[in-house]
Amino acid sequence: MRRVIPLFAIMMMCNQLNRSNIGYAESHLEADLGIGATAYGLGAGLFFIAYFIFEVPSNLLMKRFGPKIWLSRICVSWGIVSACMLFAQGPTSFYVLRFLLGMAEAGFVPAVLYYLATWLPNAYRGRANARYAVGALVAFSLSGPLSGPLLGMDGTLGLRGWQWMFLVEGAMSVAIGVFAFFRLDSRIEDARWLNADEKRELTAAIDAEDAAYLNRHGDDRPTFWSVLRDPKILLFVFVYFSVQMSIYANTFWLPSIVRDIKGTNDVTVGLLSSVPWVFAMAAMFVLARIGDRTDRRKPLLIGALVAAAVGSYLAAVASPWLALVMLTVAAMGFKSISPIFWPIVQRTVHPMVIGVAIAVINSIANLGGFVAPYGFGVVKQQTGSTQWGLIGLAVFSLIAALASFLIRENEDENPGLSRKRNPQRPHSKYPHPS
Repeated sequence: MRRVIPLFAIMMMCNQLNRSNIGYAESHLEADLGIGATAYGLGAGLFFIAYFIFEVPSNLLMKRFGPKIWLSRICVSWGIVSACMLFAQGPTSFYVLRFLLGMAEAGFVPAVLYYLATWLPNAYRGRANARYAVGALVAFSLSGPLSGPLLGMDGTLGLRGWQWMFLVEGAMSVAIGVFAFFRLDSRIEDARWLNADEKRELTAAIDAEDAAYLNRHGDDRPTFWSVLRDPKILLFVFVYFSVQMSIYANTFWLPSIVRDIKGTNDVTVGLLSSVPWVFAMAAMFVLARIGDRTDRRKPLLIGALVAAAVGSYLAAVASPWLALVMLTVAAMGFKSISPIFWPIVQRTVHPMVIGVAIAVINSIANLGGFVAPYGFGVVKQQTGSTQWGLIGLAVFSLIAALASFLIRENEDENPGLSRKRNPQRPHSKYPHPS
């Protein structure tokens, strides 16, 4: 929790910064390269097509090479591609580079989630997910204050401001990826910073949970295709698809919405665009902690989706300043879902295929990152406004909230993991099924 999770948070910050910084360069890309709203939306979304295609293969290669090598490689790769965005000449090269960025980033989130599942008992994963996922919110909060001054370097050493932005932020990822290679250990037994008793106790706690899961699910190892056909996996995919639509529609179009506020410029747009993510950060920590303490995550998931739906709808019909407030409410909903969603998946899916299941859910659901930005671009091109796009997000979030009632948390099957229902915790510092 102290050695690895902060590093994952920094990697996640760089991950989100490099995939979403085009939101601040949108007007500059249109002015310099002729990339209009529809082309911008398509380029933003093509990232997720590549992400979908290469997510599962990347996850399988991670198991072969180990998280230490693979996570470091992913971080260095996306940093290089992101920096190469400075060479974009028009829509075609913009599309190609965004596709390559999606290819480079594919597998990062499933690899981190798989890593946490093999290192931490379930009772700690919600907070671990929240602490690492906070990197995304830090990225969204800092991307404006960081990107604004970089855009202001227009003309320095013959480069445009947006070229400096891609170069500097891409180089940051390369440096962090190299550092991660020397910081991470693939397996518990490889960790020199744990003593023999800590390794043995932690491994025993996780093995006990896996044994309990196997007892519940049976010994037959599911196949990749059975995972794809599993109704609960499809349900998880739809719910997370709706979440990703909200996340990336706001990621790529929030600066554009904020520009509707009179008197804003690159710097003030960046600062105001960070407001929803700051509040979302606090909401995410609160919900993750409640989920870990009560072991009742489904009601929190439904409530967060309802908040996202209400906030998105009211933002569509409000004045620009009030729309920013409502988008803050929506962000507090959809951005706090990850640390309560993934622990539900991890304790519901067969442990023998949890890595593949996470990759399948994340890769298919991330197509929402193509649908929403591209759809917003088309809507704005045709109507000059993002109002109907926000209403569409509200509808999807509401349907996802209703669908979440069908999720079963298997809450009676691992009583040893619930701190509320089993206050007599074992003497081990790692709780495991009794």
